[in-house]
Amino acid sequence: MAYVPVPKDLTKVKTKVAFNLTKRQLIFFAAALALGLLLFFLLKNSAGTSLAAMVMIVVMLPCFLFAMYEKHGQPLEVVIRNIINTKFTRPKERPYQTQNFYAVLERQAKLEKEVSAIAKGNFKKGAAKKPRSRG
Repeated sequence: MAYVPVPKDLTKVKTKVAFNLTKRQLIFFAAALALGLLLFFLLKNSAGTSLAAMVMIVVMLPCFLFAMYEKHGQPLEVVIRNIINTKFTRPKERPYQTQNFYAVLERQAKLEKEVSAIAKGNFKKGAAKKPRSRG
């Protein structure tokens, strides 16, 4: 009797279309093949076979990377976008600011103390002097 391993996390299982490749991989491999062969045959006569092969490799490599590379379930373009966001578009320094509940309670207590002092009439602050009566 043959046993087939079944993964516990089925979210990481991807549907294969042909040749045990996903649709995304097939699209990028086809694009790499088309671009690489086109450039190879265009450059073979004028630049030589070895230079044409090197240009073909350099052009096809990014397509292969976009097809195969994944980090933490994210494709290469998402990883590159995240790197660009963190390095260039968002601010470098993000100061840590908290909502200090204790400071809010202290301010509230101070304000309540001032209000009660004003209500009792014995508030002593420089700006809150009683006006002189003219008479």
